[in-house]
Amino acid sequence: MIDPQQKKSLDRHLEKLTPLAAALSDDLAAHPEVSGEEYESSRKIVALLREGGFDVDYPFLSIDTAFRAVRGRPGSAGRVALMAEYDALPEIGHACGHNLHGAMSVLAGLALAPLMDSIDGELVLLGTPAEETNGAKVVMADKGVFDGFDLALMIHCYCGKTFVPYRSLAMDAIEFTFRGKASHAAGAPWEGRNALNGVQLLFHAVDMLRQHVRPEVRMHGIISRGGAAPNIVPETASARFYFRAPRRDELNGILDQVHDCARGAALATGTEAEWHHFELSFDDVLPNGPAEAMMEEVFRELGVPLSPAPGPLGSSDVGNVSYRCPTIQPEMDIAGRDVAGHTREFAAAVIGPRAHEALVTGARALAYAVLRTFSDADLRRRMREAFEAHRLR
Repeated sequence: MIDPQQKKSLDRHLEKLTPLAAALSDDLAAHPEVSGEEYESSRKIVALLREGGFDVDYPFLSIDTAFRAVRGRPGSAGRVALMAEYDALPEIGHACGHNLHGAMSVLAGLALAPLMDSIDGELVLLGTPAEETNGAKVVMADKGVFDGFDLALMIHCYCGKTFVPYRSLAMDAIEFTFRGKASHAAGAPWEGRNALNGVQLLFHAVDMLRQHVRPEVRMHGIISRGGAAPNIVPETASARFYFRAPRRDELNGILDQVHDCARGAALATGTEAEWHHFELSFDDVLPNGPAEAMMEEVFRELGVPLSPAPGPLGSSDVGNVSYRCPTIQPEMDIAGRDVAGHTREFAAAVIGPRAHEALVTGARALAYAVLRTFSDADLRRRMREAFEAHRLR
C-alpha cells in the first residue's frame, strides 16, 4: 500500500501541475509532428522535465527526438520506467491520442519527482518517439535500455471503455520486390518477363494462405510499385505487407510460408524475388498478471469502471519492451463514448475538458502504480517471476 503522507503529497503536486500538463497536451495537439520529426514536441517536454529536477539525456541513443530523464537513486531497490509518446499521424494529427497519454506520463513523473529524494527507488521517464512507424521502443529494447526494470508502464488512450490487460499482435513489415525484363507490351511482349505478374501472384498466394492460418492472424498489403507505363512490360514491381500474429514465434513460422509464396510466384512468372523489412519489427505484449492486477486495483480505487479486455488490438512497439521487463499499457477511456481510433473524430476527442479529466486520472493512476511498485518488494518479485515465466515459455 502507498504511504498516506506520500499519497497526500503526490495528490497536492498533481493538482498544482495539472494546468501545465493540460497546456502541454493541447499544445502538442495543436502542433502535431509525425513520427521521427517530433523536434518541438520533445524539446518542450524535456524543458519541463529539466525544470522539474530530472537529469535528462537528450537526444538519446542517437535518436534525435528521444530522451531519458532520471530522478531518484540509481542502483536502488526499485526501478520503474514511465514511457511517453508524442508522435502524430499524417494529415489527421493526434488521432491516436499520443499528445494526451504522453502528457499523462509527464504529469505523473513531475508529480513524483519531489518525492523521489525520500524513496528508495529510481524513476526513469523515457521519451519514445515514432510509435506509429519505426517505433523507438524497439531500438531501446534491443540496446538494453529496459533491462533490469521492475516495471515499465504507460497508459494509452481509448474511447468507450477502460481495461488493463492490453494485448497486441507481433508484426513484421516486409517489402517484396520482383525483377523481370522490360519489353514493348504490344510490339514484343514475348521478350519480356513481367515483374508485376510476380507481385499479383504473390497476392493470390497470400490470399490462399489465409485459409490455413488462425483467425487472429492478419496479412494485408499494397502494391507500392507497379510499373512505369502500360506499354512497357514492368521490369520491377514491389509490394509492401504487414504480417501480424498473436505470438512472435507463431509469426516467424507464418513468414516462412510467405517467403515460399514469393519464391513460387517468382518461379511461375520467370522473375526473381527478394524481400526486406522496411520498418522495425514489433513483438506481441507479454502478459503480467501481478502487474495487471495491481493496476486494476489502482483504477478501482480511483473509481474508474473497468471492462473486459477485447483481445489483441493492432501492434505496438511496447511489445518489444515486454520481452525485456515486466510491462503494462492499460487502455483508458478519454471520451465516455465509442470513437474509432485514427479518425478525425478521435483527434477531436483528445482536447477539451473531458480529455483534461482523463489526463489527470491517468497521471494519478500511473503515479499510484509507481509508488506501489517502489513500496512493495513482494509485488516486484511476483512481477519478475511472471515476466520470466511468459518470456521463456
